[in-house]
Amino acid sequence: MSHRNELVLLIGSSGYVGGRLLKALEGAGWPVRCLARRPEFLRPRVAETTQVVQGDVLDRQSLQAALEGVHTAYYLMSSATSSESSEQEDRWAATGFAEAARRAGVRRIIYLGGLATHRQPLNPLAHIQDAGSMLRNSGVPTLEFRASIIIGSGSLSFEMIRALADRLPVMVTPRWVRAQTRSIAIEDIIAYLLAALELPWTGNEVFEIGDPDPTSYRDILKEYARQKRLKRILIPVPVFAPRLSSLWLGLVTPLYPRVARKLIESLRRETTRSVVPAPEMFPVKPRGFREAIERALKNEDQELAQTRWSDALSSKGFVPSWGGVRFGSRLIDSRTAHVPYSPAEVFLPIQRIGGSNGWYYANWLWHLRGFIDLLQGGVGARRGRRHPERLAVGETVDFWRVEAMEPNRLLRLFAEMNMPGRAWLQFEIEPNGSGSTIRQTAIFDPLGIRGLLYWYSVFPFHQFIFTGMLRGIAKAAQSQAARR
Repeated sequence: MSHRNELVLLIGSSGYVGGRLLKALEGAGWPVRCLARRPEFLRPRVAETTQVVQGDVLDRQSLQAALEGVHTAYYLMSSATSSESSEQEDRWAATGFAEAARRAGVRRIIYLGGLATHRQPLNPLAHIQDAGSMLRNSGVPTLEFRASIIIGSGSLSFEMIRALADRLPVMVTPRWVRAQTRSIAIEDIIAYLLAALELPWTGNEVFEIGDPDPTSYRDILKEYARQKRLKRILIPVPVFAPRLSSLWLGLVTPLYPRVARKLIESLRRETTRSVVPAPEMFPVKPRGFREAIERALKNEDQELAQTRWSDALSSKGFVPSWGGVRFGSRLIDSRTAHVPYSPAEVFLPIQRIGGSNGWYYANWLWHLRGFIDLLQGGVGARRGRRHPERLAVGETVDFWRVEAMEPNRLLRLFAEMNMPGRAWLQFEIEPNGSGSTIRQTAIFDPLGIRGLLYWYSVFPFHQFIFTGMLRGIAKAAQSQAARR
């Protein structure tokens, strides 16, 4: 059994699964070393106790140095989305890693691959399972997990489902959409990977992990639409059509066509071989796809609360495209202003926003928006605010509600007006030399096609309303500073 003082090497720490596993390892107190091509990008995102070393799995010399003193190595470099020309490179990387791990005296390797059958000679996931075989043949005890559809905000499969359900009220669904496979929540994958460190295994093991009940992309798509309150019509057709489907998915989803095709091809034969339950070995009970979707949507809201939107936007202080930018499923319109006043002086006019104080620009348009909302059966702007100068989380500001507030740093309002989606208006203040930077961000989570049409119809008004509001806040901060 492993102990918490044994060094763990993580290959693939900047990837979707690897990034989440890194946080779990750090939270559990394991000493971690990460191999990164660009360490300067990774170091700001890791704990102080985590080592980040420069290197590449294709560079044998740097790989040997990274493996020095390592007890267990996670190999998360395989990808079902690599191009055909890079598959040989994947095999070469796995072979080199296996050889380097054996030479360095690594005690164990933990590997995450794809769920597919060895009986499929043309299976596009074959190079993944080839990598698993190469690791197992290294002489270092290797535990391989195989997973199929990963459900979690940001995963390829989930983002494909999200884009299809959000954008298409009617869908023609080829046979691959109905192919039976297994899904697994990203939290459960991390739980399996973390639990493997504590297992007393000494040989090679292969476990297929996921929901014991088979499912399909069709089931997941319908459940996502149900939870998002979207009415979607699915029209089945008897063809598999991977090439045509991949081109279509490349147009309407975030996936590149070659990525989409590989996901589709992996379902050419149903991948529902019996999952090794091993409850006595792993303290993990995989969630069903319904709960996994629910958690993915809830986790998005938590990530929204924790994310600084400026990290995802242009450092020049404006959004460089018409209509804003996408961040996950959300659309964002953001702008900044630099003022020679302290955060406290800037935050005072921000926390006075709304009610009788107004919105610092085009108040008549704000009143008109409230009147339209009232006609639609919404709350309108009649509620005002409890106090003209003080705010607290949970209080109303016209047709908004305070969702988060940190004095002199952040105010986030959640919209309670009738609209096809969810909206937030956020203000962030950061010290900047002798002054401050104000970032104002409008965030919209559209509900289907109606939500997208709504966003793009109001976006032109954002340009002068929100820009004018930001100027008004800067002027109010100037007046506040002059009075002190």
